[in-house]
Amino acid sequence: MARTRRYKRFEKNFASEVFNGVGAFFSIFKKFFVGLFKLFDGKLTVMIVPHANGKVINLQTNIFAMIMGFVIIIGLCCSFVYFNKKAIGNEVEVSRLRRENRETLASLDELRDENNNLLQTAKRFQTSLSQSLSLLGINQSTTVSSTINKNSDLSSLFDTQDISSGSLKETSDIKQLTAYLEGAVQPVEEIGKMLENQGTLFTDIPNIWPIKNGIGHISMAFGQNIHPITQQWYIHKGLDFSTWRSGDPVIATANGQVVTVGYDESFGNNVIIKHKHGIYTRYAHLSTIRVHKGDMVTQRQVIGTIGQTGIATGPHLHYEVHIGSSVVDPAKYVNIK
Repeated sequence: MARTRRYKRFEKNFASEVFNGVGAFFSIFKKFFVGLFKLFDGKLTVMIVPHANGKVINLQTNIFAMIMGFVIIIGLCCSFVYFNKKAIGNEVEVSRLRRENRETLASLDELRDENNNLLQTAKRFQTSLSQSLSLLGINQSTTVSSTINKNSDLSSLFDTQDISSGSLKETSDIKQLTAYLEGAVQPVEEIGKMLENQGTLFTDIPNIWPIKNGIGHISMAFGQNIHPITQQWYIHKGLDFSTWRSGDPVIATANGQVVTVGYDESFGNNVIIKHKHGIYTRYAHLSTIRVHKGDMVTQRQVIGTIGQTGIATGPHLHYEVHIGSSVVDPAKYVNIK
């Protein structure tokens, strides 16, 4: 029992102390706010005295209103500075966007000009391609035909019809041009295959300049000419190539086999090469010979050098082309490739 009474007495004392403490806290809190209210509610009188004789203006206010007024004024000033800076930044951004817009418009004009040039070039390409395909006997694919009109040109690329809203005419033109070029790939590939298949033909038939690097000039043509020594009319059975000097390399004009290497009183040092299809070529008046009878030579291989051996008034190369037993004009077999 004594212990229970002690517990009850302790609880009663603890509750009393807590209640007194809370009351004291609220009393202090009340005094603080009352004092603060009295401080802010303190009356102030602002007197405006003019320099000249005039009525003095008295303005009565309190500290709270004065502080709030200062806060509002400072807030307005800060807002003015902030929005002024933001307005300046926006103006700079607008100027930048306008400049970029002008540059974009200039680039767009340039793009349109280039697009027009591209379309004109495409039209010329289409015409050339059609002619080439006709010469080679290649029919254009249906893809190409669907892109071009009945007159077989690119007039559809230059159609002036209005384009649907929101798209540029140039975009439509480029799409049509792309479709046409995709269709033109197949005929071009066929041309490439044809040339690849015929590539060996160009190396088996004489068709290049017989002096290395294409130097020199033709000093005497094929056919009727005045002999430089006898001064009599005669038939010149080849072409004379001159570089005004000896020693320039002479090359084989096609793949073949060397069938003759020797010296002749008229032709001097000379080489005869047998090619496919019954074609022979002769290279005469050589200073030196760099092949032997029976050698297999390739087109552009050096077989000797220009000289003045045999009957010649100066260093030059006498070049002949024979088909079977007939002598033909070599000019028809020079640079035909």
